Amino acid sequence: MQKLTWIAFAAGIASGGLLAGTGIALAADNPQVSLKTTLGEIIVELDQEKAPISTANFLAYVKSGFYKDTIFHRVINGFMVQGGGYTVDLKSKQPLRPTIKSEAKNGLSNKAYTLAMARHGDPNSGQSQWFINVVDNPGLDYPLPDGHGYAVFGKVIQGTETVDKIKVLLVDDKPGFQNIPVHPVVIKSATILKTRIVPKAPEAPAPAPAVEPAPPAEPAPIQEPAPAPQQEPVK
Repeated sequence: MQKLTWIAFAAGIASGGLLAGTGIALAADNPQVSLKTTLGEIIVELDQEKAPISTANFLAYVKSGFYKDTIFHRVINGFMVQGGGYTVDLKSKQPLRPTIKSEAKNGLSNKAYTLAMARHGDPNSGQSQWFINVVDNPGLDYPLPDGHGYAVFGKVIQGTETVDKIKVLLVDDKPGFQNIPVHPVVIKSATILKTRIVPKAPEAPAPAPAVEPAPPAEPAPIQEPAPAPQQEPVK
């Protein structure tokens, strides 16, 4: 009888779903989202157990089609790549949802190829924008010197090579923007995968090139403010 019980338990784990009586979601239930860009596809897996608020928020934006034709508007090699808020003509998209509560205390670290929420100085100001860490960034983890951190809610499970292409792009500054790619990287579609893929073993990030002298520390990713509907960004 004990052997049969163990087999049934193991089968339950293999098939995903909830651990009986616990309400805890297994990894097999975590949603996977495909971001098809002009430089290739990125597939992220969201951690809805440890970051349910951020996951639900991101999925709502994906389902609405909000991310279609948005760009990676901030790219810093050796740090992160940020998207989710601007169109190719650098117009800010008005967020569709209220700001969300920070989940920076969920125990997930800003490691290379993890997906995290961008925000303003207020830790509970995240909306549509997010970033992908391209190196381990423990300095973004809870608690920062101000007592807050940046909430990780997923990771890249396929397409790290696409992230690596984005992070080394030539960037420039424009009015209202810093570190924006000279040639835009556009998200052509963002869709929830109906057929799950099995994640590959984690890949180590490509080493960042040595830079002399070392550049000054970059500010943490922020949720860029959306202008009032009748305004346009400074050209």
